[in-house]
Amino acid sequence: MENQTQEPNPILQIAWTRFAQMDAYSSRRTKNHLNFRRWLGILSILATLFAIIVSLFPSDNPSLIVVVFKFLLIMTPILSSGLAVYGSKFLSSGDWLVTRAGAEEILKEIYTYRTVLKNSRTRDAWLENRLAEIQRSVFRGLNGELTIPPFEGYLPPHYNQSDPYSDPGFSDLIGDEYFQYRLESQLGWHVRKVNKFQRERVRLQIFIILSGVFGSILAVILPVWTALAASFTAVFLGWQELRNLDSVVRNYSKVVMELTLLYDHWKNLKPGQKTHSEFYKMVRSTEDILWSQNVEYINAMQEA
Repeated sequence: MENQTQEPNPILQIAWTRFAQMDAYSSRRTKNHLNFRRWLGILSILATLFAIIVSLFPSDNPSLIVVVFKFLLIMTPILSSGLAVYGSKFLSSGDWLVTRAGAEEILKEIYTYRTVLKNSRTRDAWLENRLAEIQRSVFRGLNGELTIPPFEGYLPPHYNQSDPYSDPGFSDLIGDEYFQYRLESQLGWHVRKVNKFQRERVRLQIFIILSGVFGSILAVILPVWTALAASFTAVFLGWQELRNLDSVVRNYSKVVMELTLLYDHWKNLKPGQKTHSEFYKMVRSTEDILWSQNVEYINAMQEA
């Protein structure tokens, strides 16, 4: 490895730290947002279920179990309202998307610094200026509220010494190293992701179809339970719309295709053909593809 034992550059440490902060914050907030949406769906189904159960028992002589279900029926909308207020107050800004964009842009500039600009004397000042611009952009995107906690952990945050595709993060890179750590690693990651999203999309379609079928059957056999099937259908449709999986699968598929073309081209080059020009072309193309994918993904999630 080239310059593997060199002392870490201070500006590169700062860049990895800022990336780690935004990456960790975005991941945590994304998880919170999805869990919030799941609980809203679960509570809406439970409210329908409790209402049906209560309607099945006579109201003139309520038993303990009926009282319990009536209490749950009253509490479920209250909990849903509380969650809705919480969501509108703390989860409506899309801050996880803003910080995700900031993290990915910093990562793009880190790889530019370590490849295309590795022989530039002004690259430290360039990266410092870019970090300042990105952080100001994130600050504006968060409406002037920068509440990102400090990062505590090793840098780079996702480095795994036992994984040959994991980037140590601080050395300048030659062509084959960039190819392995960035292009090949991102190609494998996107292939896994696009297949994961495809399986999720198929599952949702199956659930929507099944809930519609059961709703039709219940409408004939047990009409009172039709509302529960309709509630499931509504929740699945809402989740499908929230995830925007059609757009995401197309987006990731495009990235896989473009990265595969770059992968094939670099693999096809003989050692003497892997010039600085080819190396820099691969870096520029790879970073442009990944950044465009990130912008499209964020736009799709903002729409959803």
